[in-house]
Amino acid sequence: MSLEVKVPSVGESISEVTIASWSKKDGDYVEMDEVLCELESDKATFEVTAESSGILHIKAQEGETLDIGALLCEIDDSAKSNGQSESKPAAKEEKPAKAESSEPKSTGNVVEMKVPAVGESINEVTIASWSKKDGDFVELDEVIAEIESDKATFELTAEASGILKIVVQEGETVDIGALICKIEEMEGGSSAQTSSGGDAPAAESKPAEQKEGSYAAGHASPAAAKIMEEKGLKSDDIKGTGRDGRITKEDALNAQKAEKSAPASKPAAEGAPVLAASGSREQRREKMTSLRKTISKRLVSVKNETAMLTTFNEVNMGPIMELRKKYKEAFKEKYEVGLGFMSFFGKACSMALKEWPAVNAMIDGEEIVYNDYADISIAVSTPKGLVVPVIRNAESLSFDQFEKEVIRLAVKARDGKLSIDEMQGGTFTITNGGIFGSMLSTPIINAPQAAILGMHNIVERPVAVNGEVKIQPIMYVALSYDHRIIDGRESVSFLVRVKELLEDPTRLLLGV
Repeated sequence: MSLEVKVPSVGESISEVTIASWSKKDGDYVEMDEVLCELESDKATFEVTAESSGILHIKAQEGETLDIGALLCEIDDSAKSNGQSESKPAAKEEKPAKAESSEPKSTGNVVEMKVPAVGESINEVTIASWSKKDGDFVELDEVIAEIESDKATFELTAEASGILKIVVQEGETVDIGALICKIEEMEGGSSAQTSSGGDAPAAESKPAEQKEGSYAAGHASPAAAKIMEEKGLKSDDIKGTGRDGRITKEDALNAQKAEKSAPASKPAAEGAPVLAASGSREQRREKMTSLRKTISKRLVSVKNETAMLTTFNEVNMGPIMELRKKYKEAFKEKYEVGLGFMSFFGKACSMALKEWPAVNAMIDGEEIVYNDYADISIAVSTPKGLVVPVIRNAESLSFDQFEKEVIRLAVKARDGKLSIDEMQGGTFTITNGGIFGSMLSTPIINAPQAAILGMHNIVERPVAVNGEVKIQPIMYVALSYDHRIIDGRESVSFLVRVKELLEDPTRLLLGV
């Protein structure tokens, strides 16, 4: 009986693949789960393994491009019982003798691991990296992969001990609940034993040899080689991004585009010398992270779906700076936390939000939802992008409690340890571009919120005080708001109220 092996589905947006190479020849005897060939799409490279033991009959040759579901080869599994392979039976004679040793044995049970639910509003994740390779032995609860959502990064641990079979490759995006890998449960195994003998490791040793020999850095895949030949490109001019540095079809296309876009420089006059460019002109490409892609989509969506306007004002920071200078040491000694500007702005916004509730509201369908509490989101810049953890019930916090919560959330954000709950919700956002030197900006609303306050750097400027020109530390503040909910009167009045509270900090303490 012949078993048909077809091109598997390797990604939602991939409709065809190219046969990069065959690991076996037509007529060879193959073992179950042994690597037969490598398929290459415009995004990644994938291995196809034998679904049964038997004689291989190849139906598609190297370099051919096939649709998903097309026939790759057939395996005559009846050859296993007829003993048509001369070299394999001898190997099989030895295995029963070894079976008596302490080598790992398959239990016959395969555990399917699926993408876990990582948050209420998250419906897809990206495979950031695999900690283990396909065919490795993994222990129960051992970290095997890192998955990335648009909000945070999570670790995936093994649900059983056994041989890992990777189904989804690095960089692929899959839905929650999708199959991500399989683990063939083993008895008496360990990570050290997988390299010494056992069925699964033996099957995995051949692909490793193949990678070292046939696919060295700079080697072009068949599809890439065809494009390079047509366009006169050389492998030395292209940096491969595929497995082991191999040049993929996408690398060849990108190199083609780069060559076309390079303008042909001509001297202004025939006798004019041509100056050679000095210094490095290298480029590098990095795939956008899931977080960065989601931030991009959300920002564009807000610009397109809201009637966003920005109003500005200026704040004399002198009174706050004097207050901080006077009580900074005593405050830190008592509460073990520094007295920063963020607590003043947080308290001022909390009070102003009570007086102008539309600024603290949001649209839900055809209704406006007004919040009687102030959950203030604080924008924090991290190596992976901008995140906005939420300070709950900011209106009820004291200055020291607000400062401690800001520090706690900022540290967790930069360490990538924020939970989904700590980033969800929020009724109003504060962002401080001043720490990077920004003088003035128009911050984008953090949907579905209706407004965001932008802080900026403090600069000494000449201002009129009681008919006299004085140099004062001035900060420009900006309030971006959704004009569908908030009218001009409300937005301007809110910002003026914040200005009054900041320029006279005693109002914050007295609540007036």
